[in-house]
Amino acid sequence: MEKEYYSHETAIIDNGCKIGKGTKIWHFSHIMSNCVLGENCNIGQNVVVSPDVILGRNVKVQNNVSIYTGVTCDDDVFLGPSMVFTNVINPRSAINRKNEYAKTHVGKGASIGANATIVCGHDIGEYAFIGAGAVVTKNVQAYSLWVGNPAKQIGWISEYGHGLNFDKEGSAICKETNEIYKLTKGVVSKFHI
Repeated sequence: MEKEYYSHETAIIDNGCKIGKGTKIWHFSHIMSNCVLGENCNIGQNVVVSPDVILGRNVKVQNNVSIYTGVTCDDDVFLGPSMVFTNVINPRSAINRKNEYAKTHVGKGASIGANATIVCGHDIGEYAFIGAGAVVTKNVQAYSLWVGNPAKQIGWISEYGHGLNFDKEGSAICKETNEIYKLTKGVVSKFHI
């Protein structure tokens, strides 16, 4: 049976992987055992996807990214160049901590900028935006915008990547789509008009 995805001849794909239709895996990337990559993903050059990682549909992974065991990404996630996830809080070369891998989940439509680091055990909410070089050391709420080291929230962002300015009633309108966003007790929800 002919494969329904593309992999460059220098890519390595270990046994037990499930790779969706239309996915592309580029030069020198290594997809390790038992990974699941959804349809229409793009895995850039020199990417490592460790065992048991799960990526949803249309996930874009830029060059030089490491996605370690314990990470799951929902549909439409963007992982910028050279960003990295960790999977152990207190690594030591001489101590095997494979049974201590912490989980990290990245919600639908979230973007993580170039050279950002996501410390394990912290989830990224849907449509959140992590700026380039940020070091995330806590959970990130849906639709929130984070920058810096350690990363701090500096605002809110729409599904389309535009800043949201909430009025005193807690409402904001996305200028591109006219969709209404509501901020209630620190949680953002989207409503269709």
